[in-house]
This record gives sequence, structure tokens and C-alpha cells, in this order.
Amino acid sequence: MDIPDPQNTRVVAAMSGGVDSSVTAALLVEQGHDVVGVMARLWTEDDDRGDGANRCCTPEQMADARRVAAILDIPFHAVDLRAPFKAQVVDPFIDAYVNGLTPNPCLNCNRHIRFGRLLAMAMDMGASHLATGHYARIRQAGGAYQLLKGVDPNKDQSYVLSVLTQAQLARVLFPLGGYTKGEIRTLAAQFGLPVASKPDSQDLCFVAAGDYRDFLRRQVPGAMRPGPIITRQGERLGAHTGLPNYTIGQRKGLGISYPEPLYVLGFDPPNNALIVGARAELGRDRLTAHDVNWISGQPPAEPVRAEIKIRYRAHPVPAVVAPDGPDTASVQFDEPLRDITPGQGAVFYQGEVCLGGGIIAPGG
Repeated sequence: MDIPDPQNTRVVAAMSGGVDSSVTAALLVEQGHDVVGVMARLWTEDDDRGDGANRCCTPEQMADARRVAAILDIPFHAVDLRAPFKAQVVDPFIDAYVNGLTPNPCLNCNRHIRFGRLLAMAMDMGASHLATGHYARIRQAGGAYQLLKGVDPNKDQSYVLSVLTQAQLARVLFPLGGYTKGEIRTLAAQFGLPVASKPDSQDLCFVAAGDYRDFLRRQVPGAMRPGPIITRQGERLGAHTGLPNYTIGQRKGLGISYPEPLYVLGFDPPNNALIVGARAELGRDRLTAHDVNWISGQPPAEPVRAEIKIRYRAHPVPAVVAPDGPDTASVQFDEPLRDITPGQGAVFYQGEVCLGGGIIAPGG
């Protein structure tokens, strides 16, 4: 997309203390923008004890962001978004798992927090744009904005940005989209930033210790209720240790003996049952998506050929996407997929262009 004219243009750079957001701010300064660094404080489960630190905003990361801002000679502000983050990201994450889904919280965070609350704050600060360190690109075409994949296929983050609207894309910058990760680390060193070799963040940012299963045990002990393992025909084969402990397509760790290998096919939350079956029963060739966002602002008038990613690290696969309304769509795959997981995002592409996406619904 066209970078705004630096003259008298204020840009808020979302900073996390990591290499990507730091180089984002440095590139904007180099281009001559009036840059303001902002870091959001987000909820963590330890906040109730008063000593919590979300992995995206630990005291060490806050200190690193301040150091980078000082090196770049830009103002730096920390903003408290713990309450909306808890309400709009963490609580829906918990509810999804309790109801037998496997959510991607980054989608809600981008929809409501980063490009909702933080973008609004940037506008209130007199900025023309909010810039983030995502690996994606924006292009103007035919009077509208398009979201494109980042040039580095190993870092492309268009999947988690598929929630963005035309109004948001008009006010967002992704300065890193045309770079590889290696090039960004080289730039960080050239800019003299102390985070050039800092490792990337991993895991769920709001989980204080362990993984999501430990988090759910602490937050909702009842989510890990043992229950029956059954076939689609209703045959009881054993007992599970709690539905959130399992994923679609899982084979190991079921703890049951059977003449052939069994896989997790799905969940029956009302009966707290885990549904298993043979490998041949696992795949399906269609899904329904709800909460669909079409980046163009309107669903296509007719079904479209596209490539679909059914999770962040999945390879795109060919399918036909048919809008069923303004925010629902049916996806018919050319070949069955074995790991379609309700609660994950189904994101639609045509080549490098991200058309949008939605949340995979249970069932077909």
C-alpha cells in the first residue's frame, strides 16, 4: 500500500519489546514519521494476586520496549487493556474449550484488542495510522484495501489478520510484510537495537505456567470432568480424562484397547463424551464457518474457488467457498481433510490475497 507522507504524520507503533515491533518503530522513524510507541498491558491469570505479567508484556519486555524507544528518541506509553482483554479474549477462550471447541485466541485479540481498542487509542492520540510488527501486506486496488500474505512464508501472519475490515485496513501499517525474518534481525542490528537476537514469543500469552490444559484446570476445574469414550454408534469403549485434553485426529493417549487404531472424531459436550472411530471415519470434505469476515466488506455474489487454511500452520488446500449470508459460509473441499477442528479459523485465499475467514462450526 502507499505509505502515508511523513510530513506531519503521526504513527503509533505497537511495541512489545520484541525484535519485530522494535524494527517496525525504527523503520517508521527512518521514514520520517512522528512515531509514538505504545505497549498494551494485557491480563494474565496471576493478576488477581497483584504480581501477574502477561507473556506479551512482562516487566523485562516493558523495559526492552522503553530502551528501544529511548534509542529511537520517541515517546513511549503503556496502556492498561487488561479488563477488555479478559472479557473479549480470555473468557471466550475458556468458554470455547468448555463447549468442546478448540479456539485460536489471536483472532479475537486482533479483532477486539489490537485493531479495536488499541487502534481507537491511536486515533485519539492524533495518529493517522497504527503500525504493528505483523508479517503481512496491504494493497489498494479498485478503491478498496486488500490483505496480502507476507513475503516470508514461514512468518506470514495474514491468517490471524483475516478479521480486519476495510475501515481498519485504512488505518493500519505493516512495515515488515515485505521482509523475511532474517532480514528483520539484520536490520535490528544495523539500527543498534538491543533486541536483535531476542527469541520470538511462544505459547499463549495469558497462561502463567504450563499449557492451556493446566490453565483450564486452574480456571475451570469442572472442564476436566472424566466421561465416556464412545463410537458414533454409541458403543462405550472406555473413559476420557476431560474433553479439553483431546484434539481432532488424535490417536495416542486414548487409553483404550481395540482391534484397530482409533482416532478422536469429535466431542459431545452435553453428554461429556469423546467420540472416536477408525481412520476412515476421520476425514470430511466440507465445513461451515460462522462469524465470517469478508475483507472486501461484502460477501461474493457467487461461490468462489479459493485455497483454505484450517489452522495457522496448515497448508492451504483447494475448495469452493459459498456465502450463506453476510457472516456465514459453506466450504466444499476438493479432497477430504482429516483434521477439521471446530473453533479454529477457516481462512480463504486466492493466491497471495486473503479474502477473509470465519470460525469452523461443529458438525458439517
